[in-house]
Amino acid sequence: MDKLDLVNEKEYYSNLFDFYESLFTDKQIEYFKEYYFYDLSLSEIGENHNVSRAAVHDTLSKMHVALDSYEKNLGLFKHYKKLNELCSEYERKGKDNPLVLELIKKIKENE
Repeated sequence: MDKLDLVNEKEYYSNLFDFYESLFTDKQIEYFKEYYFYDLSLSEIGENHNVSRAAVHDTLSKMHVALDSYEKNLGLFKHYKKLNELCSEYERKGKDNPLVLELIKKIKENE
């Protein structure tokens, strides 16, 4: 896997995690945050939690499967992206209409 794929994967799972974090255990959340947000290696995370590198890898792999499944079935991130695309489009088209801009602002405040 090249660097761009790793960056895209990291961004993708980080985005999904924002939507589905509450569906995971505290331990899973800690591993995920340490790996994706604090850029720790699997070995470092294992050392921090007194578990093997393989245990951390297994947990993160299972989380990827779960995140993919949640998104496939619920589609919260897909819906969020589509809503943002529509808001951007309407902002461009309605930039001279204060009512449109106010409605878009209200939508974005409630995301």
